[in-house]
Order: sequence, then C-alpha cells, then structure tokens
Amino acid sequence: MQTRSSRRHPPKQSRFPWIRWVLVIIGILAFSGGAYALRLYSQTKYALDSTYSGLKNQAVATTISDKKPFAALLLGVDTGALGRSYKGNSDTMIVAVVNPQKKTTTMVSIPRDTVAQLIGTESFNMQKINAAYNVGGSDMAIDTVSKLVDVPIKYYMTINMGALENVVDAVGGIDVNVPFSYTDSHSHNWHFTKGPMHLNGAKALAYARMRHEDPQGDYGRQQRQQQVIKAILKKAISLNGLTKFNQLLKTVSNNIQTNLTFNDMTTIFTNYRAATGTIKTDTLQGQSAKIYSNLYGDYLDYQVPSNDELQRVSDKLRAALGLDSTTVANQSTKENDANTSFSWHTTADQTYTIYNPDY
Repeated sequence: MQTRSSRRHPPKQSRFPWIRWVLVIIGILAFSGGAYALRLYSQTKYALDSTYSGLKNQAVATTISDKKPFAALLLGVDTGALGRSYKGNSDTMIVAVVNPQKKTTTMVSIPRDTVAQLIGTESFNMQKINAAYNVGGSDMAIDTVSKLVDVPIKYYMTINMGALENVVDAVGGIDVNVPFSYTDSHSHNWHFTKGPMHLNGAKALAYARMRHEDPQGDYGRQQRQQQVIKAILKKAISLNGLTKFNQLLKTVSNNIQTNLTFNDMTTIFTNYRAATGTIKTDTLQGQSAKIYSNLYGDYLDYQVPSNDELQRVSDKLRAALGLDSTTVANQSTKENDANTSFSWHTTADQTYTIYNPDY
C-alpha cells in the first residue's frame, strides 16, 4: 500500500501561509510611490507569474475573479533544504477557505499520516495521504483531499521547506514562545528553552519540523507551525522600508508553484483583505492504527479519521464556503464501516484492515 518513493523518503513537514504572504508582497507594492513603485510592480508581477502552474484536471478557475468564497489546498513539501532535492511528500496539507462576505478565513490541517484513497491512480491505492503529491503531483493531492472531506477545491499553492528558512532569514529572524524545553536530536542537538526565543532561519525550520521530542507528536508540531507562521507575518509586516523586498521576491519565485494568477492575487488583496482579520484553525483528528502493507510485509503507523470526524470537518469547510452540508460517502467511510471491531475511543494499539474496494 506504500509506494517505494514514499518509503525511501520518509515524511517530514513544514507549514506555510500563502494568503497573507500575497497580501504582504502586494501591500508593500501598493503603498510605494512613483517610478519606484512601478518598477516594483513589474518585479512583483514577473516573480509571481513565474510561480504559475495550472492544473491538468481543471480549467482555469474564475471563483476569485468573481469575488466569491474559495477553497485552496496549501501543500508544504519536504524538499528544498537539508540536502533534499527529490520530489518529496506533501507533509503539510491545509485546506484554506477564504470568504469575503463573512470576512473569515478557515484553515483545516490534514495530518500527513491520514489514510486515504489516492484519487487518479491506475489501480486501487489507499495509503498515507501525503503520498498523493509524490505519486501524482498537486492534481492528485487536490483530488484526494477534496474527495476525503467532500469539499470543492479549485486552487492550490505548493511550497518547499527551503522557503521557510530563507523567508525567516530575509525578515531578520522571528520571535516565538517555546511551549516546553527540549533538545532536538535530529537538528544538531540544538536546545530550545521554554519561553521567548529568537530564531534564525535554520532554527525556525528545525522548530517547525520537530515531532520526536513533542509529547503530542505530529499534532503538537502543527501547533508550533501555526506559531511560526504568525511570527513570520508579524515580522514581515513590521519591516522598515523595502531593503529586503527583492530577497523576499526571489524566495517566493524560486520555492512556490500555484494556479493563482497575478490577477487572482491582486483581486485577493483588493477584495479579500477583510477575510484575513479572522482566521479560524482546526485539524482533522484521527485514531492511531497499524495497517498491514503487502508491499513491505509489515505494519505501518497511520491516522484513521472516523466517519463522524470526516463529516464534522466537511460540514465546517462547506459552511465556510457558504455551501449546504452533504453526507460524506467515500472509500474511507466504506473502510470504516467494514472495520466493525475497530474502536474510535481507545488509546490501546489497534490494527485496521484495508479491504477490496468492491467488498
């Protein structure tokens, strides 16, 4: 059930805030004056145009140009740092819904180890959801997440983990409040002390990626990533002048792919700014389970969301989009129904069986 590419490169993670980065970049431009502003406009458009990559399975979306609520999938890929140049897995997956009428942004994290059917493979393939990007790129990642939570997703932004380190350094480092003291055995044995700390790019990346020393594991890591996101935004907005503007542009253009056009981004700035004032965050919660892999002849660790949890997240995202609720019915709900002895209310070790899709 695991692909060889995902086995060779075990999942890592990062998490990145595309919405406000767009606003920061264009906001700096908007408040610049004269010929310098015109030059910056040209630089911005050139840099952001280079990030565009359309979806194979979808026509160019007009939702943003029509000023309607939209959903986007944010993908943080585990490449671009630590010597990694392979395609990688999308270890950060966030469904972001921006609603200009309600003036809200809703962000729901999809844990990387969530079991899901990969949509678009030649044969039945159900495995960790972060492998969708590795197997079929952004198209498969969007289709897989959309099917899992029954939410229409028309936009995406993929950013590699190297961008986090570069952006933090570009803004002069960030200040965070470390929740507990620990030594990161996977990053030069750096020690992080509980309380306020100033981090450079390398340490911010390590802080955002650590999970082995976190008692909450991947869920604790997601909370720290949210903290890093907010710290970057605070620092970027407070930059004096435009001295680091070109460095930020280079980071953006070299580390991002998206099907948002430059016109989409300017429309977001013009008509969606109020939606960033209220940001609601949530996470799809799963039950820990071991699932047997025929490919590797061993049990692998997964997160399995219950039908009720899938329905809860679907209802929340659809409501944020202004859509009616629908009953989630997909391969995950079928597998859950088939695993009649599986408990959703225990911390004990359990196994979970993937059945034939036509059972």
